[in-house]
Amino acid sequence: MVKIINSDKAPAAIGPYVQAVDLGNLMFVSGQIPLDPATGTMPEDVSAQTKQSLANVKAILAAANCKPANIVKTTIFLADMNDFAAVNAVYEQFFKENDASFPARSCVQVARIPKDAKVEIEVIVAK
Repeated sequence: MVKIINSDKAPAAIGPYVQAVDLGNLMFVSGQIPLDPATGTMPEDVSAQTKQSLANVKAILAAANCKPANIVKTTIFLADMNDFAAVNAVYEQFFKENDASFPARSCVQVARIPKDAKVEIEVIVAK
């Protein structure tokens, strides 16, 4: 059975989609840009943006009783591949702080991210 997951601790969808779809054994979390759910603002720095995007992912996971350790695949979209090292540093720390193994990952540069964010992160979770 398909269950829609939404958390008020992550920014609401800015289009016709949901934060996550839970299929029971797998959950697909929509790409999270670095909007602060409380203020609707976005940090300027790519490291801070990465941290906020991952915090948004974590909030959605919590709404489904999951943790970062359940993440099996991530996709990172970057506005500028020159930010790769800075994003990696925050990404690595996130998984270490949450006692999680590193999942499989793709990272690509894209022409543009919604709201002109520098990073967007989507995840697939095994439950």
